[in-house]
Amino acid sequence: MTKAPTHEWFKSSYSGGSGTECVEAAFVQPGVLVRDTKAPERPYLLMSVGAWRSFLSGVRRNPPEDF
Repeated sequence: MTKAPTHEWFKSSYSGGSGTECVEAAFVQPGVLVRDTKAPERPYLLMSVGAWRSFLSGVRRNPPEDF
């Protein structure tokens, strides 16, 4: 069995650092991994670079109310 590679996960600069973060991301080939910060052992999403850019663009245009 091959061990899964480790990735450099990061959180948004808007994260409070008090356990309230909800997602982390890691840049990989061919896109971006996204996982739940509170359950890092669970499965993660693989998004294309284009989907990641669209997601960030949407958040910037319409940030959540608590930002």
